[in-house]
This record gives sequence, C-alpha cells and structure tokens, in this order.
Amino acid sequence: MSTPRTATRLAVAGVCLALAAGLACAQGKSLKEQIVGTWTFVSSVDVTPDGVKTDRWGPGASGIFFFDRDGNYAQFLTRADIPKFAGKRVDAGTEEEMKAVMKGMVASFGTYTVNEADRVVTTTVKGSVYPNLAGVAQKRAVTSLTADELRYTNPTTSTGATAQVIWKRAK
Repeated sequence: MSTPRTATRLAVAGVCLALAAGLACAQGKSLKEQIVGTWTFVSSVDVTPDGVKTDRWGPGASGIFFFDRDGNYAQFLTRADIPKFAGKRVDAGTEEEMKAVMKGMVASFGTYTVNEADRVVTTTVKGSVYPNLAGVAQKRAVTSLTADELRYTNPTTSTGATAQVIWKRAK
C-alpha cells in the first residue's frame, strides 16, 4: 500500500473517531445536565383514573419550566382563555374570576433532584399558587429527552390525573 493512500485512510479514520467521540460525549451527559435550562410548553394530555383523556390547558396555552444547575426549578403554565379581572386590580377579582385563575394556572417553585437510573425528575415544591403542594415531592418520569424536546409523565398531578407533557427548549 502506498504511503499517501495510507495517510489519507488514517486521516479519514481519525476524523471519524473524533466525530464519534464528540457524539458519545454529547450522549454521555447525565439526565440532570441535559434538562438544565429553559423549556417552553408544547402540550399536555391528562388521563383520569378511569382512562378519560383531556386537554386541561386548551388551545393557546403557554408555559415555561426552568431548571438550574444548582437544583432549583420554577414552573408556570396557563390557559389562554382566563378572563381579565373587571376590577383592574389583582385584589379586586370576583369569586368567578379567582376560580378561573385557580382552574387555569399552575405556578410553583422549589428544588429538584434527578434519579439517573430510573430517569425520574422529582420536584419538591417550596411555593405554589396551590398552597397544598408546599413540601410535596412530585415525580416526573422522563420518557424522551433530546437537545430540543423534553417529554415526561407526571403520574400524580394535583387534579388526580396522570399528565403526559411535552416541552421544547427555549431558543
């Protein structure tokens, strides 16, 4: 075999190995390293204990989920059709307006841990618009995670349903 041909083959093999190593490193990131960042809401399907599937958030829903490197999170999710308060002040809402907010919004913050082996992210609520969640640990089983998309199942939402949720990485 000639020396230039051998050198070319070695160079090509070296490039291939370098590319493969780069892919392996990217794929070798821990689940926690991969979820860190900002995610925007795509969709959610709630499944009730009797198997009924619903879209609790409706068309145009929006939300954001933050995970930082230090184990803190914040999540906000809202329906698009929550009516504005007629009273024009946050403390001047009617009972019906307040009820619409409570039924159409999730907001919480706290800490999170990751069980790499089980692919479970557990959030522990410090504060929430629903005060009964304070101190509660909520498990989310990650079913799919790419650089741009996070899918998980929350087996026990505060409404008693199981939620299958999709988020995309914020750009």
